[in-house]
Amino acid sequence: MLESEQNGAASRFAERAVGERSESAGVSAAPSVPDPELVEPPRRRRFSAEYKLRVLREADACSRPGEVGALLRREGLYSSLLTEWRRQRERGALAALERPRGRPRADPRDAEMAELRRRLERSQAELVKARKVIEVQGNVSALLGELLEPRGAQETTER
Repeated sequence: MLESEQNGAASRFAERAVGERSESAGVSAAPSVPDPELVEPPRRRRFSAEYKLRVLREADACSRPGEVGALLRREGLYSSLLTEWRRQRERGALAALERPRGRPRADPRDAEMAELRRRLERSQAELVKARKVIEVQGNVSALLGELLEPRGAQETTER
């Protein structure tokens, strides 16, 4: 009896281990429940300058208590964003509001210039090597010329 109970528990465990998460072996999860393992990562929201200015105008128009809170709830915003947008508006116009957060994008011309500099340095190093090789070849040629020249030819040219 004990052995059959253990086998039954093991088979139920094996069935659940394959893919079921509920205690009952035959009931599957409802299709409306999303799988928690397939959740998309949250994305940072980006607001256009026009939207920011519109929300700021609406917030400035609020006069009764609780209206700003209702506006923020309706738009799904935090009060800190409102404060930050007001500061941006005071500092400078639409361009400051549209400026994206984070590190500015690298200029593609900078990457191209860096690549061209590397290629120039490589070419200059190869040129220096080639000049040394040519110099060595000239020295070897002159030395071989002296060694291979007949001795009589030197004496006749000296006279």
